[in-house]
Amino acid sequence: ELELEVLRDTRNRTIRALCGQRSMPRGVWELPPGQRRTVLRHLLVSDKYRFLYCYVPKVACSNWKRILKVLDGALESVDVQGKMDHKSDLVFLGDMKPEEISYRLKHYYKFLFVRNPMERLLSAYRNKFGEIKEYQQKYGVEIIRRYRKNAGNSAGDDVTFSEFLQYLLDEDVERMNEHWMPIYNLCQPCAVRYDFIGSYERLHADAAHVLERIQAPSFVRFPERQAWYKPVTAETLHYHLCNTQRRLIRELLPKYILDFSLFAYPLPNITAEFCRQ
Repeated sequence: ELELEVLRDTRNRTIRALCGQRSMPRGVWELPPGQRRTVLRHLLVSDKYRFLYCYVPKVACSNWKRILKVLDGALESVDVQGKMDHKSDLVFLGDMKPEEISYRLKHYYKFLFVRNPMERLLSAYRNKFGEIKEYQQKYGVEIIRRYRKNAGNSAGDDVTFSEFLQYLLDEDVERMNEHWMPIYNLCQPCAVRYDFIGSYERLHADAAHVLERIQAPSFVRFPERQAWYKPVTAETLHYHLCNTQRRLIRELLPKYILDFSLFAYPLPNITAEFCRQ
């Protein structure tokens, strides 16, 4: 518990220090229109419980959306099986009028959940290119065409992690798909003053804290992980990082550096000594 408090304190101090710099935005209305649209599109609203949740893909956002639907009465239980509809029965801050947006940003409890940036990228890579045909066809085919000398007639389902990272390196951050856009760009923690930043590594404890804080009914709890879900382990991350060109990882880090620094995550260890283990 003490370690948790120390980490939260470190994270909060880091955010205050970095966001206090003159060049950083002080509110959503100071953001360029494109960046403002992105964050307002990712802030989900509960007027009943007076909170805003910035959802981050690959950081348990499907389960949080389930909870919002249960709180709103649109879903009977968080354990209801079936494909998650990420749009219906959810209220997005971006669909509201400017004065309604400002009121909620000022008066509602605001939270988000974060995750180790490299782990999140690996999770997105494995899920989207290993399981989702739509992503294989939309992004996979293009990535292979761009970065593989003998692309052949690939269906986009055999993109390598290195090819994926090269694609991210060449992408404009503001135009990235939300599943690999940096958390900073999705949720703008300098422009939005979050009351709580939970983490994937302590998901259930942090989720319980939020549910208590918003005074959710006692029957609403954070769902257990689905049986079919294959989590990214330390071993999986080690394997992928150590079998990827170090140059690629080093060159990609600046795009995600605010996620590492603001949320107090260590930079990936890709030394030869670590990779020999």
